[in-house]
Amino acid sequence: MSAREPTLPATHAGWASHGLLVLLALVFADNFVGRQILAVMIEPLKAEFGVGDTAIGLISGLAFAAVYALMGLPAGRLVDRLPRTRLLALSCLLWALATMACGWAGSFIALAIARMLVAVSESPTTSASLSLIADLYPPQRRSFAISCFTAAPTFSSIIGLSVGAWVVEHYGWRSAFIALGVPALVFSMTLAWVREPRRGRWDLTPQTHTPPPLLGMGAEARALWALPAYRCLVLAGGLATLSSYAVGMWNTSFLVRSHGLSLQHAGLLAGVICGLSAGVGGLVSGGLSDRLCRRHPHWQVSIPMLGHGAAVCALVPYLLWSDALLIRVGDVPIPAAMLWCALYAFFAVWWVAPSYNLVTQLVPPGRRGTAMALQTIVSTLLGVGVGPLITGVFSELLLPMAGQESLRYALLLVNLPVICAVLLLMRTATHAAKTDYRHAV
Repeated sequence: MSAREPTLPATHAGWASHGLLVLLALVFADNFVGRQILAVMIEPLKAEFGVGDTAIGLISGLAFAAVYALMGLPAGRLVDRLPRTRLLALSCLLWALATMACGWAGSFIALAIARMLVAVSESPTTSASLSLIADLYPPQRRSFAISCFTAAPTFSSIIGLSVGAWVVEHYGWRSAFIALGVPALVFSMTLAWVREPRRGRWDLTPQTHTPPPLLGMGAEARALWALPAYRCLVLAGGLATLSSYAVGMWNTSFLVRSHGLSLQHAGLLAGVICGLSAGVGGLVSGGLSDRLCRRHPHWQVSIPMLGHGAAVCALVPYLLWSDALLIRVGDVPIPAAMLWCALYAFFAVWWVAPSYNLVTQLVPPGRRGTAMALQTIVSTLLGVGVGPLITGVFSELLLPMAGQESLRYALLLVNLPVICAVLLLMRTATHAAKTDYRHAV
Protein backbone atom coordinates (compact mmCIF):
# COMPACT_ATOMS: atom_id res chain seq x y z
CA MET A 1 0.00 0.00 0.00
CA SER A 2 2.79 2.42 0.82
CA ALA A 3 4.12 2.25 -2.74
CA ARG A 4 0.98 3.95 -4.03
CA GLU A 5 0.52 6.53 -1.31
CA PRO A 6 2.70 9.24 -2.98
CA THR A 7 0.09 9.50 -5.78
CA LEU A 8 -2.36 11.03 -3.29
CA PRO A 9 -2.98 14.72 -4.11
CA ALA A 10 -1.36 17.20 -1.72
CA THR A 11 -4.61 18.93 -0.75
CA HIS A 12 -6.85 18.76 2.29
CA ALA A 13 -10.56 18.43 2.88
CA GLY A 14 -11.52 21.79 4.36
CA TRP A 15 -14.59 23.34 5.96
CA ALA A 16 -16.33 23.62 2.59
CA SER A 17 -16.19 19.83 2.32
CA HIS A 18 -17.53 19.42 5.86
CA GLY A 19 -20.33 21.89 5.17
CA LEU A 20 -21.42 20.07 2.02
CA LEU A 21 -21.27 16.74 3.88
CA VAL A 22 -23.63 18.12 6.54
CA LEU A 23 -26.03 19.34 3.85
CA LEU A 24 -25.99 15.96 2.08
CA ALA A 25 -26.62 14.22 5.42
CA LEU A 26 -29.61 16.47 6.12
CA VAL A 27 -31.11 15.70 2.71
CA PHE A 28 -30.60 11.96 3.26
CA ALA A 29 -32.08 12.23 6.76
CA ASP A 30 -35.22 13.93 5.45
CA ASN A 31 -35.58 11.25 2.76
CA PHE A 32 -35.16 8.51 5.34
CA VAL A 33 -37.73 10.01 7.72
CA GLY A 34 -40.12 9.95 4.77
CA ARG A 35 -39.63 6.17 4.62
CA GLN A 36 -39.45 5.42 8.34
CA ILE A 37 -42.47 7.46 9.35
CA LEU A 38 -44.63 4.86 7.62
CA ALA A 39 -43.73 2.55 10.52
CA VAL A 40 -45.87 4.64 12.88
CA MET A 41 -48.64 4.96 10.27
CA ILE A 42 -49.25 1.22 9.84
CA GLU A 43 -52.15 0.95 12.28
CA PRO A 44 -53.85 4.26 11.27
CA LEU A 45 -53.55 3.40 7.55
CA LYS A 46 -55.01 -0.05 8.12
CA ALA A 47 -57.92 1.49 10.02
CA GLU A 48 -58.64 4.24 7.45
CA PHE A 49 -58.29 2.20 4.26
CA GLY A 50 -59.40 -1.22 5.62
CA VAL A 51 -56.33 -3.15 4.40
CA GLY A 52 -54.20 -5.96 5.89
CA ASP A 53 -50.51 -6.44 6.70
CA THR A 54 -49.66 -7.58 3.16
CA ALA A 55 -51.12 -4.41 1.62
CA ILE A 56 -49.24 -2.27 4.14
CA GLY A 57 -46.06 -4.18 3.33
CA LEU A 58 -46.73 -3.40 -0.33
CA ILE A 59 -47.21 0.34 0.11
CA SER A 60 -44.37 0.72 2.60
CA GLY A 61 -42.00 -1.27 0.42
CA LEU A 62 -42.64 -2.61 -3.05
CA ALA A 63 -44.64 0.36 -4.40
CA PHE A 64 -41.62 2.52 -3.61
CA ALA A 65 -38.85 0.03 -4.36
CA ALA A 66 -40.08 -1.12 -7.80
CA VAL A 67 -40.14 2.42 -9.19
CA TYR A 68 -36.90 3.32 -7.39
CA ALA A 69 -35.19 0.34 -9.02
CA LEU A 70 -36.60 1.25 -12.44
CA MET A 71 -35.36 4.84 -12.16
CA GLY A 72 -32.13 4.12 -10.24
CA LEU A 73 -29.88 3.23 -13.14
CA PRO A 74 -30.88 6.18 -15.38
CA ALA A 75 -30.45 8.42 -12.32
CA GLY A 76 -26.97 7.00 -11.75
CA ARG A 77 -26.05 7.75 -15.35
CA LEU A 78 -27.19 11.35 -14.83
CA VAL A 79 -24.97 11.53 -11.75
CA ASP A 80 -21.95 10.58 -13.89
CA ARG A 81 -22.78 13.19 -16.53
CA LEU A 82 -24.42 16.23 -14.89
CA PRO A 83 -23.39 18.61 -12.07
CA ARG A 84 -24.35 16.58 -9.02
CA THR A 85 -25.29 19.48 -6.75
CA ARG A 86 -27.75 20.84 -9.34
CA LEU A 87 -29.20 17.37 -9.83
CA LEU A 88 -29.71 17.04 -6.07
CA ALA A 89 -31.37 20.47 -5.91
CA LEU A 90 -33.94 19.40 -8.51
CA SER A 91 -34.40 16.05 -6.78
CA CYS A 92 -35.15 17.74 -3.43
CA LEU A 93 -37.74 20.02 -5.03
CA LEU A 94 -39.59 17.14 -6.69
CA TRP A 95 -39.33 15.04 -3.51
CA ALA A 96 -40.95 17.78 -1.43
CA LEU A 97 -43.91 18.02 -3.81
CA ALA A 98 -44.36 14.23 -4.05
CA THR A 99 -44.19 13.77 -0.27
CA MET A 100 -46.81 16.43 0.30
CA ALA A 101 -48.97 14.66 -2.29
CA CYS A 102 -48.90 11.55 -0.02
CA GLY A 103 -50.69 13.62 2.62
CA TRP A 104 -53.37 14.63 0.16
CA ALA A 105 -54.09 11.09 -1.03
CA GLY A 106 -57.80 10.26 -0.89
CA SER A 107 -57.50 6.49 -1.36
CA PHE A 108 -55.08 3.63 -0.87
CA ILE A 109 -54.37 3.57 -4.63
CA ALA A 110 -53.67 7.31 -4.65
CA LEU A 111 -51.25 6.88 -1.74
CA ALA A 112 -49.45 4.08 -3.60
CA ILE A 113 -49.09 6.31 -6.69
CA ALA A 114 -47.79 9.18 -4.57
CA ARG A 115 -45.21 6.84 -3.01
CA MET A 116 -44.08 5.93 -6.52
CA LEU A 117 -43.59 9.62 -7.34
CA VAL A 118 -41.49 9.95 -4.17
CA ALA A 119 -39.33 7.08 -5.44
CA VAL A 120 -38.81 8.80 -8.81
CA SER A 121 -37.67 12.03 -7.18
CA GLU A 122 -35.46 10.28 -4.60
CA SER A 123 -33.67 7.98 -7.07
CA PRO A 124 -30.57 10.19 -7.67
CA THR A 125 -30.04 11.12 -4.00
CA THR A 126 -27.86 8.31 -2.64
CA SER A 127 -25.70 7.78 -5.72
CA ALA A 128 -25.10 11.54 -6.21
CA SER A 129 -24.32 12.08 -2.52
CA LEU A 130 -21.85 9.18 -2.26
CA SER A 131 -20.20 10.20 -5.53
CA LEU A 132 -19.73 13.69 -4.07
CA ILE A 133 -18.37 12.35 -0.77
CA ALA A 134 -15.78 10.30 -2.70
CA ASP A 135 -14.52 13.62 -4.13
CA LEU A 136 -14.70 15.46 -0.80
CA TYR A 137 -12.52 13.10 1.28
CA PRO A 138 -9.50 10.83 0.65
CA PRO A 139 -9.98 7.05 0.99
CA GLN A 140 -8.30 6.86 4.41
CA ARG A 141 -10.88 9.32 5.82
CA ARG A 142 -13.82 8.36 3.64
CA SER A 143 -15.38 5.60 5.78
CA PHE A 144 -15.95 7.98 8.68
CA ALA A 145 -17.33 10.64 6.32
CA ILE A 146 -19.71 8.07 4.83
CA SER A 147 -20.67 6.94 8.34
CA CYS A 148 -21.57 10.55 9.20
CA PHE A 149 -23.71 10.65 6.07
CA THR A 150 -25.42 7.31 6.77
CA ALA A 151 -25.74 7.96 10.52
CA ALA A 152 -27.89 11.02 9.89
CA PRO A 153 -30.91 8.91 8.88
CA THR A 154 -30.51 6.64 11.90
CA PHE A 155 -30.44 9.63 14.24
CA SER A 156 -33.35 11.12 12.30
CA SER A 157 -35.42 8.01 13.02
CA ILE A 158 -35.80 9.54 16.48
CA ILE A 159 -37.85 12.23 14.75
CA GLY A 160 -39.52 9.86 12.32
CA LEU A 161 -40.66 7.36 14.96
CA SER A 162 -40.98 9.29 18.21
CA VAL A 163 -41.97 12.80 17.11
CA GLY A 164 -43.67 11.28 14.08
CA ALA A 165 -45.78 9.02 16.30
CA TRP A 166 -46.84 12.05 18.33
CA VAL A 167 -47.77 14.02 15.21
CA VAL A 168 -49.69 11.08 13.73
CA GLU A 169 -51.57 10.49 16.98
CA HIS A 170 -52.49 14.15 17.55
CA TYR A 171 -52.73 15.64 14.05
CA GLY A 172 -53.13 12.63 11.76
CA TRP A 173 -50.84 10.91 9.28
CA ARG A 174 -51.63 13.41 6.51
CA SER A 175 -50.15 16.34 8.44
CA ALA A 176 -46.94 14.37 9.03
CA PHE A 177 -46.36 13.90 5.29
CA ILE A 178 -46.98 17.57 4.52
CA ALA A 179 -44.61 18.71 7.29
CA LEU A 180 -41.84 16.48 5.88
CA GLY A 181 -41.87 18.27 2.55
CA VAL A 182 -41.03 21.72 3.94
CA PRO A 183 -37.31 21.12 4.83
CA ALA A 184 -36.70 19.61 1.39
CA LEU A 185 -37.71 22.91 -0.22
CA VAL A 186 -35.02 24.70 1.83
CA PHE A 187 -32.40 22.07 0.93
CA SER A 188 -33.28 22.46 -2.76
CA MET A 189 -32.64 26.21 -2.73
CA THR A 190 -29.35 25.78 -0.84
CA LEU A 191 -27.96 23.05 -3.11
CA ALA A 192 -28.64 25.15 -6.19
CA TRP A 193 -25.84 27.51 -5.06
CA VAL A 194 -23.26 24.92 -3.92
CA ARG A 195 -20.03 24.56 -5.91
CA GLU A 196 -19.29 21.16 -7.46
CA PRO A 197 -16.00 19.40 -6.42
CA ARG A 198 -13.72 17.99 -9.11
CA ARG A 199 -14.37 14.32 -9.96
CA GLY A 200 -11.65 11.84 -9.03
CA ARG A 201 -9.91 14.39 -6.83
CA TRP A 202 -8.61 11.80 -4.34
CA ASP A 203 -8.16 8.85 -6.64
CA LEU A 204 -5.20 6.68 -5.67
CA THR A 205 -4.89 5.11 -9.11
CA PRO A 206 -3.16 7.39 -11.65
CA GLN A 207 -5.62 8.62 -14.24
CA THR A 208 -4.91 8.14 -17.92
CA HIS A 209 -5.18 11.07 -20.31
CA THR A 210 -7.90 9.30 -22.28
CA PRO A 211 -11.16 8.89 -20.31
CA PRO A 212 -12.88 5.49 -20.50
CA PRO A 213 -15.36 5.18 -23.37
CA LEU A 214 -18.97 5.98 -22.58
CA LEU A 215 -21.06 2.83 -22.69
CA GLY A 216 -24.79 2.43 -23.05
CA MET A 217 -26.78 2.12 -19.84
CA GLY A 218 -27.24 -1.63 -20.13
CA ALA A 219 -23.62 -2.19 -21.18
CA GLU A 220 -22.38 -0.06 -18.28
CA ALA A 221 -24.43 -2.05 -15.78
CA ARG A 222 -23.21 -5.36 -17.25
CA ALA A 223 -19.60 -4.19 -17.14
CA LEU A 224 -19.92 -3.29 -13.46
CA TRP A 225 -21.79 -6.49 -12.61
CA ALA A 226 -19.00 -8.48 -14.26
CA LEU A 227 -16.61 -7.32 -11.51
CA PRO A 228 -16.74 -10.23 -9.02
CA ALA A 229 -15.77 -8.24 -5.90
CA TYR A 230 -18.29 -5.50 -6.68
CA ARG A 231 -21.06 -8.00 -7.46
CA CYS A 232 -20.61 -9.99 -4.23
CA LEU A 233 -20.39 -6.79 -2.16
CA VAL A 234 -23.60 -5.39 -3.65
CA LEU A 235 -25.52 -8.64 -3.09
CA ALA A 236 -24.28 -8.85 0.50
CA GLY A 237 -25.47 -5.31 1.17
CA GLY A 238 -28.85 -6.07 -0.38
CA LEU A 239 -29.45 -9.12 1.83
CA ALA A 240 -28.37 -7.18 4.93
CA THR A 241 -30.75 -4.36 4.02
CA LEU A 242 -33.60 -6.84 3.53
CA SER A 243 -33.33 -7.99 7.13
CA SER A 244 -32.57 -4.68 8.83
CA TYR A 245 -35.22 -2.71 6.95
CA ALA A 246 -37.86 -5.34 7.77
CA VAL A 247 -37.05 -4.96 11.47
CA GLY A 248 -37.03 -1.17 11.22
CA MET A 249 -40.38 -1.02 9.44
CA TRP A 250 -42.23 -3.51 11.67
CA ASN A 251 -40.54 -2.90 15.02
CA THR A 252 -43.11 -0.36 16.22
CA SER A 253 -45.98 -2.73 15.42
CA PHE A 254 -44.06 -5.58 17.11
CA LEU A 255 -43.81 -3.55 20.32
CA VAL A 256 -47.52 -2.73 20.13
CA ARG A 257 -48.63 -6.31 19.48
CA SER A 258 -46.18 -8.36 21.54
CA HIS A 259 -45.34 -5.96 24.39
CA GLY A 260 -48.68 -4.19 24.73
CA LEU A 261 -47.33 -0.65 24.26
CA SER A 262 -49.33 2.23 22.87
CA LEU A 263 -48.48 3.48 19.39
CA GLN A 264 -46.92 6.66 20.77
CA HIS A 265 -44.78 4.83 23.36
CA ALA A 266 -43.72 2.15 20.86
CA GLY A 267 -42.71 4.78 18.32
CA LEU A 268 -40.82 6.73 20.98
CA LEU A 269 -38.83 3.67 22.13
CA ALA A 270 -38.12 2.41 18.60
CA GLY A 271 -37.05 5.88 17.49
CA VAL A 272 -34.93 6.99 20.44
CA ILE A 273 -33.30 3.68 21.41
CA CYS A 274 -32.77 2.25 17.93
CA GLY A 275 -31.95 5.61 16.36
CA LEU A 276 -29.31 6.53 18.91
CA SER A 277 -27.78 3.04 18.99
CA ALA A 278 -27.65 2.74 15.20
CA GLY A 279 -26.26 6.25 14.81
CA VAL A 280 -23.47 5.65 17.30
CA GLY A 281 -22.81 2.19 15.83
CA GLY A 282 -22.45 3.64 12.34
CA LEU A 283 -19.98 6.28 13.50
CA VAL A 284 -17.98 3.69 15.44
CA SER A 285 -17.75 1.36 12.45
CA GLY A 286 -16.68 4.21 10.14
CA GLY A 287 -13.97 5.42 12.49
CA LEU A 288 -12.83 1.86 13.19
CA SER A 289 -12.65 1.12 9.47
CA ASP A 290 -10.53 4.19 8.71
CA ARG A 291 -8.13 3.33 11.53
CA LEU A 292 -7.77 -0.40 10.82
CA CYS A 293 -7.65 -0.09 7.03
CA ARG A 294 -4.41 1.86 7.32
CA ARG A 295 -2.92 -1.47 8.42
CA HIS A 296 -4.75 -3.68 5.92
CA PRO A 297 -7.69 -3.02 3.56
CA HIS A 298 -9.40 -6.36 4.37
CA TRP A 299 -11.03 -4.63 7.37
CA GLN A 300 -13.47 -3.03 4.93
CA VAL A 301 -14.97 -6.52 4.67
CA SER A 302 -14.10 -7.92 8.11
CA ILE A 303 -15.88 -5.16 10.04
CA PRO A 304 -19.22 -5.79 8.26
CA MET A 305 -18.88 -9.52 8.92
CA LEU A 306 -18.29 -8.94 12.64
CA GLY A 307 -21.25 -6.57 12.74
CA HIS A 308 -23.60 -9.09 11.11
CA GLY A 309 -22.62 -11.82 13.56
CA ALA A 310 -23.11 -9.62 16.62
CA ALA A 311 -26.40 -8.21 15.29
CA VAL A 312 -27.97 -11.63 14.78
CA CYS A 313 -26.83 -12.74 18.24
CA ALA A 314 -28.66 -9.74 19.73
CA LEU A 315 -31.77 -9.88 17.54
CA VAL A 316 -32.79 -13.44 18.42
CA PRO A 317 -33.11 -12.79 22.19
CA TYR A 318 -34.81 -9.44 21.48
CA LEU A 319 -37.57 -11.07 19.45
CA LEU A 320 -38.01 -14.01 21.84
CA TRP A 321 -37.78 -12.07 25.12
CA SER A 322 -40.81 -11.84 27.37
CA ASP A 323 -42.78 -8.62 27.87
CA ALA A 324 -41.22 -8.09 31.33
CA LEU A 325 -40.82 -4.45 32.28
CA LEU A 326 -37.30 -3.11 32.87
CA ILE A 327 -38.09 0.41 34.06
CA ARG A 328 -40.67 3.13 33.70
CA VAL A 329 -39.52 6.63 32.72
CA GLY A 330 -42.37 8.98 33.51
CA ASP A 331 -45.38 7.34 31.91
CA VAL A 332 -43.29 5.47 29.32
CA PRO A 333 -42.81 1.73 30.08
CA ILE A 334 -39.49 0.33 28.82
CA PRO A 335 -39.47 -3.47 28.31
CA ALA A 336 -36.31 -5.38 29.27
CA ALA A 337 -36.09 -6.59 25.66
CA MET A 338 -35.11 -3.06 24.55
CA LEU A 339 -31.58 -3.70 25.87
CA TRP A 340 -31.18 -6.38 23.21
CA CYS A 341 -32.84 -4.11 20.64
CA ALA A 342 -30.26 -1.38 21.32
CA LEU A 343 -27.42 -3.88 20.93
CA TYR A 344 -28.90 -5.14 17.65
CA ALA A 345 -29.25 -1.61 16.26
CA PHE A 346 -25.65 -0.77 17.22
CA PHE A 347 -24.16 -3.66 15.22
CA ALA A 348 -26.70 -3.92 12.37
CA VAL A 349 -25.23 -0.83 10.64
CA TRP A 350 -21.57 -1.85 10.86
CA TRP A 351 -21.57 -2.96 7.23
CA VAL A 352 -22.71 0.34 5.71
CA ALA A 353 -19.76 2.78 5.78
CA PRO A 354 -16.96 0.25 5.07
CA SER A 355 -18.95 -1.33 2.23
CA TYR A 356 -19.86 1.98 0.58
CA ASN A 357 -16.26 3.12 0.86
CA LEU A 358 -15.09 -0.09 -0.79
CA VAL A 359 -17.54 0.43 -3.67
CA THR A 360 -16.01 3.87 -4.37
CA GLN A 361 -12.57 2.22 -4.54
CA LEU A 362 -13.54 -0.77 -6.70
CA VAL A 363 -14.75 1.40 -9.61
CA PRO A 364 -13.16 4.41 -11.41
CA PRO A 365 -14.45 7.97 -10.70
CA GLY A 366 -16.39 8.27 -13.98
CA ARG A 367 -18.50 5.23 -13.13
CA ARG A 368 -19.14 5.80 -9.42
CA GLY A 369 -22.58 7.30 -9.92
CA THR A 370 -23.75 4.27 -11.89
CA ALA A 371 -22.01 1.87 -9.48
CA MET A 372 -23.67 3.45 -6.44
CA ALA A 373 -27.01 3.54 -8.25
CA LEU A 374 -26.77 -0.17 -9.04
CA GLN A 375 -25.84 -0.89 -5.43
CA THR A 376 -28.77 1.23 -4.21
CA ILE A 377 -31.16 -0.49 -6.63
CA VAL A 378 -30.30 -3.93 -5.25
CA SER A 379 -30.54 -2.74 -1.63
CA THR A 380 -33.82 -0.94 -2.29
CA LEU A 381 -35.42 -3.87 -4.09
CA LEU A 382 -34.41 -6.38 -1.45
CA GLY A 383 -34.61 -4.08 1.57
CA VAL A 384 -37.39 -1.58 0.97
CA GLY A 385 -39.29 -3.80 -1.48
CA VAL A 386 -39.00 -7.40 -0.34
CA GLY A 387 -38.22 -6.98 3.37
CA PRO A 388 -41.41 -5.30 4.67
CA LEU A 389 -43.61 -7.15 2.17
CA ILE A 390 -42.36 -10.66 2.96
CA THR A 391 -42.56 -9.90 6.68
CA GLY A 392 -46.23 -9.00 6.27
CA VAL A 393 -46.83 -12.18 4.24
CA PHE A 394 -45.08 -14.37 6.84
CA SER A 395 -47.04 -12.66 9.62
CA GLU A 396 -50.37 -13.44 7.97
CA LEU A 397 -49.33 -17.02 7.12
CA LEU A 398 -48.30 -17.65 10.73
CA LEU A 399 -51.45 -16.05 12.15
CA PRO A 400 -53.44 -19.33 12.49
CA MET A 401 -50.59 -20.96 14.45
CA ALA A 402 -49.09 -18.04 16.41
CA GLY A 403 -52.03 -15.65 16.67
CA GLN A 404 -51.03 -12.26 18.11
CA GLU A 405 -47.37 -13.34 18.13
CA SER A 406 -47.16 -14.09 14.39
CA LEU A 407 -45.13 -10.93 13.70
CA ARG A 408 -42.50 -12.03 16.24
CA TYR A 409 -41.72 -15.22 14.30
CA ALA A 410 -42.04 -13.53 10.91
CA LEU A 411 -39.21 -11.16 11.90
CA LEU A 412 -37.08 -14.12 12.97
CA LEU A 413 -37.52 -15.80 9.58
CA VAL A 414 -36.78 -12.66 7.57
CA ASN A 415 -33.35 -12.34 9.20
CA LEU A 416 -32.00 -15.65 7.89
CA PRO A 417 -30.56 -13.96 4.73
CA VAL A 418 -27.89 -12.31 6.91
CA ILE A 419 -26.08 -15.67 6.92
CA CYS A 420 -25.86 -15.51 3.11
CA ALA A 421 -24.59 -11.92 3.37
CA VAL A 422 -21.66 -13.08 5.49
CA LEU A 423 -20.78 -15.79 2.94
CA LEU A 424 -20.89 -13.23 0.12
CA LEU A 425 -18.57 -10.92 2.06
CA MET A 426 -16.07 -13.76 2.31
CA ARG A 427 -16.18 -14.06 -1.49
CA THR A 428 -15.79 -10.27 -1.78
CA ALA A 429 -12.57 -10.39 0.22
CA THR A 430 -11.16 -13.15 -1.99
CA HIS A 431 -11.85 -11.23 -5.21
CA ALA A 432 -10.89 -7.76 -3.91
CA ALA A 433 -7.52 -8.97 -2.63
CA LYS A 434 -6.49 -9.72 -6.23
CA THR A 435 -6.56 -5.98 -7.09
CA ASP A 436 -5.38 -4.73 -3.68
CA TYR A 437 -8.97 -3.56 -2.94
CA ARG A 438 -8.81 -0.99 -5.74
CA HIS A 439 -10.12 -0.67 -9.27
CA ALA A 440 -8.01 -1.73 -12.23
CA VAL A 441 -6.76 1.02 -14.54
